[in-house]
Amino acid sequence: MKLSQFLFTLPPASIASHPAANRDESRLMVLHKKTGAVEHMIFKDIIHLMKENDVVVFNNTKVFPARLYGNKEKTGAEIEVFLLRELNRDQRLWDVMVDPARKIRIGNKLYFGENDALVAEVIDNTTSRGRTLRFLCDGTYENFKTTLFRLGEMPIPKWIRKHVEPIDAERYQSVFAKAEGAVVAPDGALHFSRELLKRMEIKGVKSTEITLHTGMGHFRAVDVEDLSKHKMDSEPVVIPASSALTINGAKAAGKRVFATGIDVLRAVETSVTTKREITAYEGWTNKFIFPPYDFCIPDALITNFQLPQSTMLMFVAAFGGYDTVMKAYETAVKEKYRFGGYGDAMLII
Repeated sequence: MKLSQFLFTLPPASIASHPAANRDESRLMVLHKKTGAVEHMIFKDIIHLMKENDVVVFNNTKVFPARLYGNKEKTGAEIEVFLLRELNRDQRLWDVMVDPARKIRIGNKLYFGENDALVAEVIDNTTSRGRTLRFLCDGTYENFKTTLFRLGEMPIPKWIRKHVEPIDAERYQSVFAKAEGAVVAPDGALHFSRELLKRMEIKGVKSTEITLHTGMGHFRAVDVEDLSKHKMDSEPVVIPASSALTINGAKAAGKRVFATGIDVLRAVETSVTTKREITAYEGWTNKFIFPPYDFCIPDALITNFQLPQSTMLMFVAAFGGYDTVMKAYETAVKEKYRFGGYGDAMLII
């Protein structure tokens, strides 16, 4: 597959700048991948397409306040720091992106908060993601982390932030978020409300959780035409043994497994055995899936409408079939579905 095959015309007005009024009341397009047939529903009605003992797999990652604003030493220049991931707890090392990057050099100190509540030193500027910072803090790790997160802001994309004031930190989390570590919300999960989860439980639909800390990898532009040459950033994954048992049990019983989000799709396909079962796993994944691909675990995918030439669109096309998905996307544009992280949902089944 080629990058150019994933280009389509998307009017700017189709990109959602705010979430639906209620989590489970966004629009839902149901795409039947075997026939290409499309249905138009409201998300909370997805329960009618689930059966007793089907399993829905959720990503319980939690977005942390990863955006910091500070000043450079001496010049006082304003600097934005985007925390990507913690590299070393004891040394207070973080992998970050810095804007404007051209003004930052190794050895520069950055100051954050009133009375310079936090100070960081740039110790490396050669990483693929931008910079490595060492936060200079003599207190306990717990106090440092509290201060860091108090000064931080939820990393809602800038093109959304300018339309949403004040920033709704709660709506940029799923209702089942608990494992802190993501810098991007797993968008397919944002549509589930507590009420919908309860209705699923009453119906006998099972659920289980994995953890994949979503990073910026999916938002990096693909700069090669030949997709086989694109390299994804690695993301940490935890698949508990109990979740593997639940998923394998459903597959063995002929029940369906619903993957909630491309992050879940990526995680479960990373941990597949030669027997086409999933196994417990704790590690990293840089798995990049594009058409054609033979999926072992998920029978259905819940996701949002993705942007042109994004790796997320490529994952979706791999699951639903390239021609089928691209035709459905044409329909989505005509029917004015909302695209992006705060957009409407699609179920491929």
